[in-house]
Amino acid sequence: MIMKTLSVYASDQINLQQDSKNTLDIIDFYNEATEDYAFWSKDFNMHFGYFHGGRTSIFKRDSMLNEMNRQVLLRLGLQKKKGTLIDLGCGMGGTMRYVLGQNSKLSAFGVTLSEFQQLEGNKLLKGLKGSILKENFNRTSFASNSFDGALAIESFCHCGHGKNAFEEAYRILKPGGRLVVADAFLKKEPDEFCFGSRLSYRKLCDHWSLEQLGTIQRVTEQLKEIGFTDVSVEDVSFRVAPSVLHVPFAISGFILKKLLGNGTLKKESLHNLKGSFYALLSGLHMKSFGYYMITCKK
Repeated sequence: MIMKTLSVYASDQINLQQDSKNTLDIIDFYNEATEDYAFWSKDFNMHFGYFHGGRTSIFKRDSMLNEMNRQVLLRLGLQKKKGTLIDLGCGMGGTMRYVLGQNSKLSAFGVTLSEFQQLEGNKLLKGLKGSILKENFNRTSFASNSFDGALAIESFCHCGHGKNAFEEAYRILKPGGRLVVADAFLKKEPDEFCFGSRLSYRKLCDHWSLEQLGTIQRVTEQLKEIGFTDVSVEDVSFRVAPSVLHVPFAISGFILKKLLGNGTLKKESLHNLKGSFYALLSGLHMKSFGYYMITCKK
């Protein structure tokens, strides 16, 4: 949230024109605001972190952000194996760079809708066995049964945790391959929210260009309907909370830096900052929202 083939076809441009307004908003948002994430993470990890006593410090945000990457890699079961993985909604490729740095036997592809993320992310991946493509994770051009592992960290929320994204992940995974999703989900339907939860949820979706968030129960059922097995759902809200608490300090520091620099804040930067604030508020409504890690196998 704080926290997206070997070629891109011309028809992809036609498909993008046919996409929803929300999809176009996502492209515009990340093309313009991605560079701001350097203030959140020097490694361009565009997601929240995972606190692990003994391995991370609550005062060192990047240690928690990279621990989230490590936790995802552990659940993929690829920390020592040879294989190919796909990051569905890879951003600037921060997780890809971490994974490739941990296991030189792996190769990785990432997909994003943002041309800025594709161009700049590939520069950061230079020298590593990784590549970022400008594609929609709901309909990639990869052949079926291509990957040993797939991950989605705070990316599927942009399509409302829709079934299409999970079906595409299932299609491109090899039999026995694993999908790991780390993201915020709803614990109940929005019409059951209290006023504060409803307000935070609406503002969060508005400022981060989210269609909606899926309920954890519905998403779990979807995965089984698609054909995934060994579906494991972990509530890691308390592990993620220490990094979320960095939000007000990061927002204050970022605004101060911008005002002391050129004195202006881009519209996309303001949306990003407001979205981060409402992510913090949403996290306080623990009866309505939770952060989960889902692991399943094809």
